[in-house]
Amino acid sequence: MSYLLRLVVPDRPGTLGAVATALGAAGIDIVSVDVLERGNGVAVDDVVVELPADRVADSLITAATAVPGVQVESLRPFAGPLDTHRELDLLEALAPAGVGTAKVLAAELPRVFRSGWAVVLAGSGTDVTLLAASDAAPALEGLELPWLPLRTPMLLPSDADWVPERWQEMAVEMMAAPLDPDGAAVLLGRSGGPAFRRSELLRLAHLTGLAATVARLPPA
Repeated sequence: MSYLLRLVVPDRPGTLGAVATALGAAGIDIVSVDVLERGNGVAVDDVVVELPADRVADSLITAATAVPGVQVESLRPFAGPLDTHRELDLLEALAPAGVGTAKVLAAELPRVFRSGWAVVLAGSGTDVTLLAASDAAPALEGLELPWLPLRTPMLLPSDADWVPERWQEMAVEMMAAPLDPDGAAVLLGRSGGPAFRRSELLRLAHLTGLAATVARLPPA
């Protein structure tokens, strides 16, 4: 079974290698590693691993934290595609999309950010139009979104007043970014964490900006 392991590690040479060695010694295969943030002497890494059937998830935490200074911020099952070129795939898909940009973003952004779902919305308050949604996106009918229209990227805490109780129970972490000047926005969510970080929000804003530019290009 695959898991997404978010680690906070000392930002010094050899630490990530030591983690890889510890995981390997425990029979755990590393599938991919993304460095999310670096600063103040630490780095935040997302590590997708494959856990043998005879091992329990706690063995991931035990192996990783055996390396001095390493902390496990979160651990959750991961069922997404195990690839390392997610952003490039998205940009390639956007080029011929044209008016289908919203559908491409909704389908591809969950892979880029290893989130559970994505939707593209427009409107304000309770007058919201769903422009596109990924397969796992929740129903939004009757939901009031007071942060729309969106002018700047936002991290959206799971305990905000507008968040449905069911989403709060599932600890649905969210972030959103504007898509175009007409008020469209992209909303991403993942249940049970890990929380979206500012670096991920900046990546989302960058990608939605590129998507908006591509959508305005004349046909080739």
